[in-house]
Amino acid sequence: MLDTMRRHAVTLALFAALTTGLSAVINRITAPTISEQSAKQQKALLDQVVPPNLYDNDMQTECYIVTDTALGSAAPHRLYLARNKGVAVAAALETTAPDGYSGAIQLLVGADFHGTVLGSRVLEHHETPGLGDKIEVRISDWIERFINQVVKGPDDVRWAVSKEGGMFDQFTGATITPRAVVNAVKRSALYLQTLPPRLDTLTPCGESS
Repeated sequence: MLDTMRRHAVTLALFAALTTGLSAVINRITAPTISEQSAKQQKALLDQVVPPNLYDNDMQTECYIVTDTALGSAAPHRLYLARNKGVAVAAALETTAPDGYSGAIQLLVGADFHGTVLGSRVLEHHETPGLGDKIEVRISDWIERFINQVVKGPDDVRWAVSKEGGMFDQFTGATITPRAVVNAVKRSALYLQTLPPRLDTLTPCGESS
């Protein structure tokens, strides 16, 4: 009986070692492909919020960490800088709409430094399917309406849903979600207008602040 238990233990140990080793090999083989695909997806997303004809640098390598409650939370947010011939012309900024109907909505907002929104995309949300999820571009083109809209200061009353006198439609049966996104995009554009004097002080991604 004891010998049998030992044999089983050795077999299990060998199987565990083999499985672990195999997993490590597979991970090592597939890691470059996964990394490459992730980079391609990120590049495609950045190009959706900052048109590629506006910049000639590698935005993915110009990643910085910014922290400001104007971005919807005190958490660090990533910012990707777009340059043309070395001059900063726009940025893609991760931002948060903390007041969604079902919790915080994570966004990526592209804008220049003069208040013009270039594009917006939802990164993560928990809004109600069939109502609030119309903020997703795969479901509705609603979020495309931010393109080329200009924020003319913090008191720009046009930046509201139509129910409140603004220029953005709300959804049938859902006002909270679009209102939260409109406000977050507006705050992001306003924040980016303040950025140029501080570009040299930004903390690169991967470095501690």
